Amino acid sequence: MDRAERTVQAPPERVWELVSDITRAGEWSPEATGGRWRGDATGPAVGARFTGGNRRGRIRWSTRCRVTECEPARRFTFVVGESKTAWGWVLEPAGDGATTVVAWREKTGEAALPVRLLQRSGILGRDRETLMRDGLERSLDRVKEIVER
Repeated sequence: MDRAERTVQAPPERVWELVSDITRAGEWSPEATGGRWRGDATGPAVGARFTGGNRRGRIRWSTRCRVTECEPARRFTFVVGESKTAWGWVLEPAGDGATTVVAWREKTGEAALPVRLLQRSGILGRDRETLMRDGLERSLDRVKEIVER
């Protein structure tokens, strides 16, 4: 599992509003451009599905995702179907209105063959795993900046 952690000067509810709103992912993620809820879903809930938009340079693609954990102001996790990767946020009160924010990712299975081939091709970056780990750090820095405004 890859993880990154920051303490932000904002309450868990404010952080939650940002990280659980998949339509806003492009504001803080170095690769995600945002998402849209699918089916009857209109917001975060266990089992809700969404399509995530992504970009790396000039390349754009979509992913099919499902929310697996949803505890307002505490936890938000979703799994990307194509890559079999869980992405999550854990929020803990840190006193004086601050929040400890953990962003993490973990493989939940083997990605589909086309995804594995694309990742190995280098078209999405020569060292995809390092890019993903660095992305967690960059995402947290950006979330901190946004919620502390």
